[in-house]
Amino acid sequence: MPRLSEVIAALDNLWPAERAESWDAVGTVVGEPDQDVSRVLFAVDPVQEVVEEAVKLGAGLLVTHHPLYLRGTTTVAASTFKGRVVHTLIKNDIALHVAHTNADTADPGVSDALAGALDLRVVRPLVPDASDPEGRRGLGRICALDHPVTVREFAARAAERLPATAQGIRVAGDPEALVRTVAVSGGSGDSLFEHVRAAGVDAFLTADLRHHPVSEARARSPLALLDAAHWATEWPWCELAAAQLDEISDRHGWGLRVHVSRTVTDPWTAHAASSPTSSAMGAPN
Repeated sequence: MPRLSEVIAALDNLWPAERAESWDAVGTVVGEPDQDVSRVLFAVDPVQEVVEEAVKLGAGLLVTHHPLYLRGTTTVAASTFKGRVVHTLIKNDIALHVAHTNADTADPGVSDALAGALDLRVVRPLVPDASDPEGRRGLGRICALDHPVTVREFAARAAERLPATAQGIRVAGDPEALVRTVAVSGGSGDSLFEHVRAAGVDAFLTADLRHHPVSEARARSPLALLDAAHWATEWPWCELAAAQLDEISDRHGWGLRVHVSRTVTDPWTAHAASSPTSSAMGAPN
């Protein structure tokens, strides 16, 4: 059975903290380095519901993609929801480790997992990491399909392959246009439109797309845009990361039991589709 410090060293090799963005908060949040670890749980969000899952599982380590304290704090009081997370973790001897933007740009990373979930062939990074001489690390991925599909068919594939959420998949563009190449980026991606246009792909699938960037992007090119739930685009990374740690455990003879949380922590819980007859612009008198 490995010590926490040994497991963390292995995770740091996969996702070095120095490759995170300067504004990010990655690494170990709580945890005793000498404690033994037999079970590890991977999840997107370090929220109370996931922590309770880790407690029931008997995990000694929770690894999440999103940071607990991204902008710092002045308190870990249990009366705050993040403070309650910290108290629950410490009381149950559960460590918390975060891999965020250092996992986004890793090889393989968050967008590789997203591409794999959609059965896409990764060609290269969308925004290459200049420090990688092999050109494999970077933000987002440019991908190819084995055979062309329509935007409508690709959206249906995404809705089927990604975890179910209330939002589903929103589409901007001609539903019948053909898609041969796709850019994907797990998490918020509307800051990447210039890179996507430069890549010359037919479609871009990401999350958290906003009205004005999408409107401008559609006005400038026929690029199809597919907007999935933030959590759904990053959850496939949990399975990839768990498999990576499983392989490390086998290699070292650690015997770790590695799990992936199926708890849906997307904050949106319901969706009511618009009806043409209820439109303020088109409703009959």
